[in-house]
Amino acid sequence: MRVAILGNSGSGKSTLAQRLAARTGAPALDLDTFAWEPGQVAVPLDPARAAADVATFCAAHGAWIIEGCYGELIRATLAHRPILVFLEPGVETCLEHCRARPWEPHKYASKAEQDAKLAFLLDWVRAYDIREGELSLAAHQALFEGYDGPKRRLTEPPDAATLAALLGEG
Repeated sequence: MRVAILGNSGSGKSTLAQRLAARTGAPALDLDTFAWEPGQVAVPLDPARAAADVATFCAAHGAWIIEGCYGELIRATLAHRPILVFLEPGVETCLEHCRARPWEPHKYASKAEQDAKLAFLLDWVRAYDIREGELSLAAHQALFEGYDGPKRRLTEPPDAATLAALLGEG
């Protein structure tokens, strides 16, 4: 099984990826790992290198779950014909999820450091439908609509039945 999960920050991408990985044993990849320079704050990795890293990861694994808000990095997975899941629960749900987010040690040195950046994250999440570029709602919609492979748009956090359907169990 190959699954690419796309959506706004706080939409539930990581949670869904973790649930799918736990059920399938497939490795899960958070695209933040490939989008940013390791050990540096807010320094993007060269986009061509990031896309090459994603392509290498996809080719190295028979099954995988990849999640992120980076449209171009998700696009790099589509040659492998994953199920493309577009999470679009609405900005208010995304804001709630961001406020309740546990510490992400792969991104921040401490929970205090993560919390110090929360106001910026919330403002960024609120701008999803008006911002431009690959991280925008418009870009995510266009990527989803343009993909001719298997795909699902979810407007609510997935329940057990939705999870089973994604896995072909139902």
